[in-house]
Amino acid sequence: PSHLGLFGYDPLQYEIGRGVLEVLGLGGELSPTDLAVRGNFATVRYEQDGPVVIDRRAGRIPTEENRRLTDKIRSKIKSIDGVRVSIISGMEHRFALVFSFPEPLPEGADDISDTDPQKEGNHPLRPLPRRKEAEKVAYVVERFIEKVVEIIRDEEKANYILLRGFSKYPNLPSFGEVYGLKAAAIAAYPMYRGVARLLGMEVLEVSGTSIESEVEVLKRHFKDFDFFYFHVKKTDSYGEDGNFDAKVKVIEEFDSFIPEILSLKPDVLVVTGDHSTPALMKSHSWHPVPFLLASPYTRGGGSEAFSEKECLKGELGIFRATEAMALILSHARRLNKFGA
Repeated sequence: PSHLGLFGYDPLQYEIGRGVLEVLGLGGELSPTDLAVRGNFATVRYEQDGPVVIDRRAGRIPTEENRRLTDKIRSKIKSIDGVRVSIISGMEHRFALVFSFPEPLPEGADDISDTDPQKEGNHPLRPLPRRKEAEKVAYVVERFIEKVVEIIRDEEKANYILLRGFSKYPNLPSFGEVYGLKAAAIAAYPMYRGVARLLGMEVLEVSGTSIESEVEVLKRHFKDFDFFYFHVKKTDSYGEDGNFDAKVKVIEEFDSFIPEILSLKPDVLVVTGDHSTPALMKSHSWHPVPFLLASPYTRGGGSEAFSEKECLKGELGIFRATEAMALILSHARRLNKFGA
């Protein structure tokens, strides 16, 4: 995801499937023989030509219901054609899968198309191999989907699964190796914890999902680390739901904690997003995100508030996410002179 860009890793160079991030974020481990997958419980309506997706997130079922369903699946499916299958319960409608093959997977074995149609009213898609090396893997995945649907077909809401982010564990340099910083992550949701684990950040435990609980963790560990990745999820969730008012409320809630965070006297404070999720579109979009950087060394610009329109008046203009870390390190006076 584009969080990697914000941390200075070019997503086009380091293309990482979300399955790996979800598994790592849920505390799972991966080996060279494993395929990781991210999944949603979904609601479908069965018609003559097959199932039609009517809710890609099964109404965001409670996490307790998710655990019941994953336990049910786990008790009935141990393996598919000699491939061990592990299902890990996530938050709300999300879960992760690990397919453990007898031998290390060859390059390209994870090149499989997602089954999520990305839009209600469409049929779920088949997991199709894009390369010959992925044919065996795609077959196992499709057999797994068939077996799961047999088990949960009669559930009221979560009667289907949608899979995406088929991926093997990648190799990339750690955040500490690249920047020489001791980094920590404060994130309640698994995928973002997975990003942090992948980059070698220490993932701090958060009690619950509230912004207040995350701020308390920040205060408790502030002197222990050089860099904090502090993630707030609900702005994205409410954007996907089309709930503009709730999204605004989350932003305002976080804003109320800014004085408390600034009282810790960070060298630099950055507030931004990794992508836009306009409530009007109910989906991710291509729009640039606002970027706020607070430091004693900023020159300041013409912005008077934090919004997309106001940020366009700022001195930084529109820039690539991969350039953010250079700005952050510069304003923290931690960037070495080029060639010096």
